[in-house]
Amino acid sequence: MQIHKYMKQQVVSIPDTATARDAAALFAAHHIGTLPVVNTQQKLVGILYMRDLLRLVMPGFIELMEDFDFVLGDFGDYEEREPPPEVEAKSVRELMETAVSVTADSGLLRAFALIVNHNLTDLPVVDQDGRLVGIASHVDIGAALLERWNDSISPT
Repeated sequence: MQIHKYMKQQVVSIPDTATARDAAALFAAHHIGTLPVVNTQQKLVGILYMRDLLRLVMPGFIELMEDFDFVLGDFGDYEEREPPPEVEAKSVRELMETAVSVTADSGLLRAFALIVNHNLTDLPVVDQDGRLVGIASHVDIGAALLERWNDSISPT
């Protein structure tokens, strides 16, 4: 069971020459939380997460959110915060993280292990030359593995 059979081939990515403002627009327009970063040859050079941009506007808040179970209501003006121009102009190269990826011929268990070990929700898939060819979410991989359960269960 190779990952290329279960990945999404339509991937929203961002060039490494883009800005934080460009990334924010893509996150919002496509309702995604992960952006693979590619160079001019479409090779995967990094990864950008929505949480990275939110940290720019709300430093420290993202880490504290797990302790806010006791808060009722909303956070008022804090939700309306906009980044200053110098933050919006930051280069994606400055903000991106090293990408964890698999090649298209990798098995599902390898992909699932990487997702679990690196606490990822999405895993970029590259060809043998490192070019981005797809992306697989933890749900894509988990559902593919669970399909095997249905194949092995006989009706009673």
